[in-house]
Amino acid sequence: MEDNQIIELFFQRDETALTHTRERYGSRLQALAFRILGNREDAEECENDTYWRAWNSIPPQRPQFLAAYLAKICRNLALHLLEKSNADKRTAIVIELTSELSECLPDHRSQDETDEREWGERMSRFLQTVSQENRTIFIRRYFLSESVSVIAQTLHISESKVKSSLFRTRKKLRDYLSKEESL
Repeated sequence: MEDNQIIELFFQRDETALTHTRERYGSRLQALAFRILGNREDAEECENDTYWRAWNSIPPQRPQFLAAYLAKICRNLALHLLEKSNADKRTAIVIELTSELSECLPDHRSQDETDEREWGERMSRFLQTVSQENRTIFIRRYFLSESVSVIAQTLHISESKVKSSLFRTRKKLRDYLSKEESL
């Protein structure tokens, strides 16, 4: 079933929307949560909570890209659960990703939802300025929390190419945000 059909089922409050969503995106959502949490049971909990959040937010939201919408919900749930558990061994990947981007992005802890949406729009505008390959690498690393080796293997490129792409893209992001701030 196509995404627009699934979204229509959500708008009709038809519970089969959840079944179709699980069939289409369940394994991807669970894999995303697992990469962040490193625990299968917690990943399953995040996957299920993602469906619940989607059910409660569609409508009124009408996501343009259902996969990205669900991934954002799942990622945020996993990060929240990780923060709540506060286990050092589990936070290693988040600390690594945060430190990689820390020079580019401001501290979001005090920002409200409007600011978060604005940052998302700024990030989307920036990502449109880089090549498709660099955009894919950046999103897989910082949004899907994939390791450099997994990205390289998936895209059939070397790890050094992934690392250099990420380094250059972070530099471009820093420059882009600096220019945007000065406007």
